[in-house]
Amino acid sequence: MRVIAGIYRSRILKSLKGLALRPTSDRLRETLFNVLGAGIQDSRFLDVFAGTGAVGIEALSRGAAHVSFIENHAPSAALIRKNLAALKINSGVTVIFADAIRGLETLESKIKSGDAAYDYIFIDPPYAATADYSRVLQKISISHLLAHNGIVTVEHRKTFALPESFDTLKRVRFLRQGDAALSFYRREEAPPSITNAG
Repeated sequence: MRVIAGIYRSRILKSLKGLALRPTSDRLRETLFNVLGAGIQDSRFLDVFAGTGAVGIEALSRGAAHVSFIENHAPSAALIRKNLAALKINSGVTVIFADAIRGLETLESKIKSGDAAYDYIFIDPPYAATADYSRVLQKISISHLLAHNGIVTVEHRKTFALPESFDTLKRVRFLRQGDAALSFYRREEAPPSITNAG
């Protein structure tokens, strides 16, 4: 597994042996960032169910100003820190070892105290944890976590049908790749420019 583009391009990222993780494939990460485009530069990015940290690290490599990682599996959270250390990334990052909802609540409390919201939120639960998709999307939809015009992207099995909307979030794009799919959501009041991207 490698960083695809940007300042850390081609650097190798470590994963865990066995079936503990299902990292987002290089190809799917490339598709994701092709769609998100140049907006990543100087953005705030949140990687939920971060696993190895590969998606968030890709955002950093492409110029994100700050990336937060939420991961509730202790060996995976340690792995994210190791991958960041190997790339000598010691600023502009936050690693939260917590359940997704608790992690989101922790970050939201910081936003309420003056920090900026997130321009991009990436959600990638274990495919089998189907309840986590609705749980986390619903939490984000009623929170202050997503910036105005921000984008929420969800990776899921292509056969798993996510709802078209969650409270204020509305799906604006759907992409399939192999067995996986990406669903893109924006707040309904935001202009749907992502539908013409990529």
